[in-house]
Amino acid sequence: MNTPKKTILPKIKELTERTKEQWLKDYCTFLSYPSVSSEPEFKQQVLDCADWVSGYLKKMGFAVEFWPTTGHPVIFASYMKAGPDKPTLLIYNHYDVQPTDPLEAWQTPPFQPTQKNGEIYARGANDNKGQCFYVMQALKQYLQIAGSLPLNIKLCIEGEEEMGSAGLSEILKKKQDALKADYLAIVDLGLRDPNAPAVTLGIRGLTTLEVELRGSGVDLHSGTHGGIVTNPIHALVSLLASVRDEKGRITIPGFYDDVVEMPIEERTSLSFTFDPTGYTKITGALATGGEKEFSAWERAWIRPTLEVNGISGGYTGVGFKTVIPAIAKAKISCRLVPNQDPQKIGELVANHLRQNVPTGMTISVQVRPGGGKAVRTNPNANVVKAFARAFEDVYGVPCEFIMEGGSIPIVTELAAVSQAEVVLVGLGLTTDLVHAPNEHFGLDRIEKGILIMSRAFELLSE
Repeated sequence: MNTPKKTILPKIKELTERTKEQWLKDYCTFLSYPSVSSEPEFKQQVLDCADWVSGYLKKMGFAVEFWPTTGHPVIFASYMKAGPDKPTLLIYNHYDVQPTDPLEAWQTPPFQPTQKNGEIYARGANDNKGQCFYVMQALKQYLQIAGSLPLNIKLCIEGEEEMGSAGLSEILKKKQDALKADYLAIVDLGLRDPNAPAVTLGIRGLTTLEVELRGSGVDLHSGTHGGIVTNPIHALVSLLASVRDEKGRITIPGFYDDVVEMPIEERTSLSFTFDPTGYTKITGALATGGEKEFSAWERAWIRPTLEVNGISGGYTGVGFKTVIPAIAKAKISCRLVPNQDPQKIGELVANHLRQNVPTGMTISVQVRPGGGKAVRTNPNANVVKAFARAFEDVYGVPCEFIMEGGSIPIVTELAAVSQAEVVLVGLGLTTDLVHAPNEHFGLDRIEKGILIMSRAFELLSE
């Protein structure tokens, strides 16, 4: 690490190494709570996890509030002792996690954190408990060494990110004064390479739909009725196939109407370098999807998509049950780019499916709540430059600018309410298996995260 002069980093690094046993224990405690927000049976465990985070922050000297929502509570914590002459940084994380299915694919129990080869395996190890933890640990260690923070800090840690952030969204306007800040850091992103520090300049928006296609009143015997009736699964597969042409373009009328090409000055700031062999090694898949006329990272970062996330119908148990199912279902998501409105795109997709229903079948399409707009941030913003410098100071090499194809629906709303400059940062990797069995996160990245956040505090306070 090429440490700059007059910085707290050497002391933070020494303290991180010296207290590793304790903070690792705390990290594993955090991970042990099964805070699965989308499954009602885990409601109490979600609340227990929120209580643990709240207690951790209170012990550090933060003023902590529980903001009730119609779902899981939001933790709001603040440390405003730097005073009105210093800027305020609002940091966003979430304490809820994805479900663990398929449970049989996990090599170790998902809520019994296990260390292997410098990685911690557990649900939420990366997303987002690992990234939330190094933020809290950076604050804790900075306070322990310096006795105070060099700027004002606000933390917004929600419990429903994995199910659309509806609870936080509904209370944002009421909490506008509390959330006001100069800078907003969304610490829920990642890197394209473990040795290439990067700040993210944009994420895509999101809309999701549920589709049900019905062909008969009950399941039918495939011998008696096969050849007479249309199978809803066949019909649904054909209907879904109609939304894309042979070049990968979405065929839904109006889908691309609001898409604007990225300005050349923005494109030149991004690193589009893509390693197809490395990608296949990591994922087991070829990078052959999407619109053929665009490169891989263009397709993932700056172009909209439509994907079928799940399809079901009929009998899928052991052995055979030879039926023509009455119903076939699908779940669809669209990742969106700036200027595309999630509700509008959802309705365009829904209308296309409704207008192309096979004869004799009925369809139900619901555009689900919880979508969000795409986010783009300015590479010349103060907060972006500060975090880029912090990455460079910790890694010792220049910082890249990248984008992320995923979505964090609440970001645009949170940015508007806080009136803050936005930066998107994180230390996740594709290999961390986020949302999949055997999710994991490297302890080396916890340590780097502590240093990066600490350095960013310094730089933003200057």
